[in-house]
Amino acid sequence: MKFFNILVILFHTISAGAAFGTELFFSEIDKALSLDQKFQTKMSRARIQSLSTAMNLDQAKIYSKDLLERLPLLRGDKSWKCLADAIYFEARGESVEGQYAVAEVILNRVESKSYPNNVCSVVKQGGVRRHRCQFSFMCDGKFETIREPKAFAQSAKIAMIMLNGAPRELTHGAMFYHSKSVSPTWSQYFYRTTTIGVHHFYIKNK
Repeated sequence: MKFFNILVILFHTISAGAAFGTELFFSEIDKALSLDQKFQTKMSRARIQSLSTAMNLDQAKIYSKDLLERLPLLRGDKSWKCLADAIYFEARGESVEGQYAVAEVILNRVESKSYPNNVCSVVKQGGVRRHRCQFSFMCDGKFETIREPKAFAQSAKIAMIMLNGAPRELTHGAMFYHSKSVSPTWSQYFYRTTTIGVHHFYIKNK
């Protein structure tokens, strides 16, 4: 049972108004997201399964701004920081779904043989030379500084959730996206899977 399943169970518990105290909620989420090895032994597989069934796990939603605000901000490793930065600088003005969508593209690339096999290398691919980078914030000529702590906190939480196995169901496997404000040549040859907020998402033509 993935730790993400525990996270979703707790999400659904809060949204359903179940009788979990705030202290317990934060404690269990902390353990789940930090991958505390002792946590597995404290909650048996049977217990997790019974909770999942009782709470209709398949209907639980992670795209809730309210629930993200309730989660504690947990710091992770380099992959977490690279993903959090990318979400923040590429999509902090977008909806929760829009931010998850950007994370999906990055993680889809990590799993593709056509791209580096780790988050930081995917985000930094192409370096800082203008028009060579894969993500515009890396080569826009600006000194990237986090000036909106609350927005970064949300990006950081989304990054942690995605790195812990959240489903990638928004972009349908997309590995490319661009803003509606531009029309790159490559987009003419790729298949658009969806549009979320100000971004169009694509896969290579089938």
